[in-house]
Amino acid sequence: MIFTRYSMAFIVGIGLLVTFFSALTASAQSPVEQLGTFLKNGQGEIADQGFASVALDKAAAKEAHKLLWTNHVQRLKETRGKEMADKVIVLGKTKMKFHYQVFGQKPGGGRSLYISMHGGGGAPAAVNDQQWENQKRLYKLDEGVYLVPRAPTNTWNLWHQGHIDDFFARLIENMVVFENVNPDRVYIMGYSAGGDGVYQLAPRMADRLAAAAMMAGHPNETSPLGLRNIGFTLHMGERDSSYNRNTVAKKWKEQLAELQKNDPQGYHHHVQIHAGKGHWMDRQDAVAIPWMAKITRNPYPNKIVWKQDDVVHDRFYWLAVDKELAGKRAEVVATLKGQTIQIEKSDVAKLKIRLNDEMVDMEKPVKVIVGGKEVFNAKVSRNIGTLARTLSEDGDPKAVYAGEIEVAVK
Repeated sequence: MIFTRYSMAFIVGIGLLVTFFSALTASAQSPVEQLGTFLKNGQGEIADQGFASVALDKAAAKEAHKLLWTNHVQRLKETRGKEMADKVIVLGKTKMKFHYQVFGQKPGGGRSLYISMHGGGGAPAAVNDQQWENQKRLYKLDEGVYLVPRAPTNTWNLWHQGHIDDFFARLIENMVVFENVNPDRVYIMGYSAGGDGVYQLAPRMADRLAAAAMMAGHPNETSPLGLRNIGFTLHMGERDSSYNRNTVAKKWKEQLAELQKNDPQGYHHHVQIHAGKGHWMDRQDAVAIPWMAKITRNPYPNKIVWKQDDVVHDRFYWLAVDKELAGKRAEVVATLKGQTIQIEKSDVAKLKIRLNDEMVDMEKPVKVIVGGKEVFNAKVSRNIGTLARTLSEDGDPKAVYAGEIEVAVK
């Protein structure tokens, strides 16, 4: 076929018309409709799309959240089915095996999840393998998923190295999607070296948990401050004197009682020193499970005490910081009352405050006070970009926010 310049011009013209009408159709769509089209056909980052920054009303934000979550579930089922079938997660050069068993009938709101950490520690792999096998049989549930991971390493600090946070976040995300776990009913527990892990992980991962149970472990240098919004139960044999575990447990009992005395709405705890018992408590510690089962996570607490450990996070409940500002041992205390957020303490220079319609009335101005001084007072718009970004960070359907404020606090 021979193309003349006229036929070429006709083809180009048709192409321009198609582009024009496609753009016209897109502009006629609402931001949520454009999101739906993008999720079906689009490539690239949602945040880079024009519709991602358009202000939404409450109903549109809710619908966008639903679309994003449905797409997230579909994507995980397509990409993570093999790791769930193989029961092994690989992150970089490190892998974590896991075993789980489902107990009882599934409640309407979804199953509970108990992540149970084995003992062992600085020992040959065969020793830790046997501890893993023991942990699989150690506890039974009335309801829920009992999940026992095998520590990725065989070091003394096998349960509180930095990669554990990432593995547990992925486990929780997977179990919500594949086993219909309720994200507000996630619990961690552990015995001996696993108890060491609970001491350390519970404060720094508290925003993902409803409660935690520590059995026969040692906290090392960690602080209980971050436990403000979860349940924490501690079980120790009266005669478990190795590494001063029993003495330290009694000190933690005093610390937790003092924290709750000064903040009666927080630090819900139960400490039990089992009389006459050594490191093995003859399963008396199993009472921790029904104690935890009574507690459901509040994903949007009205007060946050964020105490960083040596392993740092860049988000905690409705607060976030840039990664480079997430300093070791840094502390932030913030409260939410009505439409007012008060930063009572901050060891970081800038904070991001996330908001959604569960927390505040986003049709009205939100006020931020730092050191008695008002630093922000305005409406915070909802947008798809913030919804998508906050969902992608943790894959937690409850930790999704429609708007964000960044304020200087130092």
